[in-house]
Amino acid sequence: MQFSKSTGYALHALIHLARAQRGHNVGIKELSGLLGVSESYLSKIMSKLRQDGILRAVTGASGGYELARDADRITFQEVVQVVEGRQQLFECVNLNGHPGNKECLVKKVMNGAERQMYEYLEHHTIQSVLDSASIDNDSELSKK
Repeated sequence: MQFSKSTGYALHALIHLARAQRGHNVGIKELSGLLGVSESYLSKIMSKLRQDGILRAVTGASGGYELARDADRITFQEVVQVVEGRQQLFECVNLNGHPGNKECLVKKVMNGAERQMYEYLEHHTIQSVLDSASIDNDSELSKK
């Protein structure tokens, strides 16, 4: 399983917005330049995040994007589901390629793995990543 590049761009954009001063909107041009992706592609991702209430778009000359709520209330799991979709990752099929109607022996394991992954992502927020980076930087500085 692999997450799309869109999910990576979404998470990196949110981290950048969380670092911005409160009340300071970040424009799509700045974000796309920072992430190395086209403005139109990033706009589609940001639109999904805005529609789901993660971002707020500010119009006008000094417009841009800002977080719609505190970074400690935006989980990785939420972002993944907004960008990737909310469908189940595993679908059981029988050996001749038709959806399995009988008990699927693999489904229990795969659903358990998916549940654990989402629980892990639910415990990590945009703020927790920033806090972790700050701790890592502090420990690096103290080694010098």
